[in-house]
Amino acid sequence: MDKNKEPLIHITKRSDMPQKQAWLIRLFAIVAALIVCAIVTTLTTGLDPISVFSEMLDGNFGSERKVWILGKELAILLCVSLGLTPAFKMKFWNLGGEGQVLIGALVTAAIMLYLGETLPNPLLILVMFIGAVGAGAIWAAIPAFFKAKWNTNETLFTLMMNYVAIQLVAFFVIIWEVPKGSGKVGVINQTSMAGWLPDIGGQKYLLIILMVAVVTVLMHIYLKYSKHGYEISVVGESMNTARYVGIKTGKVIVRTLLVSGAICGLAGWMMVAGSDHTITTTLAGGRGFLGIMVAWLAQFSPVGMIATSFLLAFMARGASEISTAFQLNHSFGDILTGILLFFIIGCEFFINYKVHFRKKEGGIEHV
Repeated sequence: MDKNKEPLIHITKRSDMPQKQAWLIRLFAIVAALIVCAIVTTLTTGLDPISVFSEMLDGNFGSERKVWILGKELAILLCVSLGLTPAFKMKFWNLGGEGQVLIGALVTAAIMLYLGETLPNPLLILVMFIGAVGAGAIWAAIPAFFKAKWNTNETLFTLMMNYVAIQLVAFFVIIWEVPKGSGKVGVINQTSMAGWLPDIGGQKYLLIILMVAVVTVLMHIYLKYSKHGYEISVVGESMNTARYVGIKTGKVIVRTLLVSGAICGLAGWMMVAGSDHTITTTLAGGRGFLGIMVAWLAQFSPVGMIATSFLLAFMARGASEISTAFQLNHSFGDILTGILLFFIIGCEFFINYKVHFRKKEGGIEHV
């Protein structure tokens, strides 16, 4: 072959990389990102980057209350990410997590408002739970059915369902607004606290954290050791292979999205019943999209998602804290978060691919 026609750079997929080496690359990427963040901080604000990083730590761990808030944010983001994982592992591109969370939250709020004074609190909470999980499951199953039946584009369909959910929430917020004309529902059942999740050990968010921990363990078992998890993997690898070995792919798609939507609906239930006690169009807060990144960075491992959820929750809380402490535009915190994510996502390229450079002699060397 004419060496002049050989490409200067040649990229090939790695067959495998030891987990230890992969995590060392990720650690190096985080360190490199922090160095770049420090440089950007100094150049754009003139602030000492050490003081900025210290403020981020203080914003997350500066008091017991801040630690519990971080734990709550981590848990809810992790819950949404766990919900999206089965679908993405099956290569069903579910971009509807935001809508599935919102529809679960909407049903929760409706039950709190209309049944809050008629049912005993334990039964009310149970009805809210069933309603939210069921609503989220149905919301995800609609595009799954059309995909299984007519092979529709799930990316556009699930994305469209987000906007339908947002408009439904907006419609009911106007109906339920307190006071009239405010455009806000306010705290639901603030006086009676009907439908509010109970505190455990005097901690408001402990129950949420414990429930998500249980969901994480169950999802790990479901994906790794169950027959359903095996079928999800096979369908994700090749639809034709799945059909060849006798797996009913349409059934797997619908069933998997029922599970996916149910867990996202559960997250909506947690937010309305356990943390926010209200409903707004922005309640999901972008977690339906952020959860995709959490799941992807962890390679769809529920255990690995704990670390990636913590990282993103930490950065979000820290960004808000430094914006307040140093009177900076909130966008500055988002810039630091973006730099960190850029490095973390970028390092995955070197974990999954080899880069070969052409030698002057015409040979190939790689890194």
